Amino acid sequence: MQDILQVGAVTSTHGLGGEVKVFPTTDDPARFKDLKSVLLAPGSANHAGAKSGQEGALYEDKPDTMRELEVERVRFFKNLVIVKFRGLDRIEDVEGMKGCALYVTRENAVKLEEGEYFIADLIGLDVYADEAWEPSGDRESGKMETSRGCLAGDVEPDKKTSGGAGVFLGALTDVIQTGANDVYEVSLTDGRKVLIPAIRQCILDVDIEKGTMLVHLLEGLLE
Repeated sequence: MQDILQVGAVTSTHGLGGEVKVFPTTDDPARFKDLKSVLLAPGSANHAGAKSGQEGALYEDKPDTMRELEVERVRFFKNLVIVKFRGLDRIEDVEGMKGCALYVTRENAVKLEEGEYFIADLIGLDVYADEAWEPSGDRESGKMETSRGCLAGDVEPDKKTSGGAGVFLGALTDVIQTGANDVYEVSLTDGRKVLIPAIRQCILDVDIEKGTMLVHLLEGLLE
């Protein structure tokens, strides 16, 4: 589990009084009103957003490169958050922040509802299918046929879920926002990718502690 979670990305300065424009990477931009402080990380800001449980992207650099900033006030303009940090009162104080990401520690992150997850915790999960595979396809080509007649990546028989059910598909490599529900991108063992909608019919179980996800593949997903 990641201890530092992204809540926004600085896009530019705003005015001459030290304010910056922030693109929120959280489901609820209004949560900025409750922030007392944030961690500023140099460069590599992720503007992709973070649903599936609000703030999401992880910080891959060393935490000691971050700078803690106290939030003095916030206001909102269109899809952006205008943030003023205490003690930074001139445009010259914040000019270097463009492109930087803003993070919070996990203890200061929003509280998740049941069935919500931080994107940082989802990326990298081992994904398993709930139905047994029938090896009726061409094994030399690295493909097998499922009981529903769809092609899937060859499996690794030594990888099982904790309960012994399910067959390893690959790793969850991306979370895509569609506006309706999130979509999980899974990289299969044969190099292909499959997109799985984050709906109850498809996502059967998520175990962050064990690093696994159990899914049901609807007919046609792997064609």
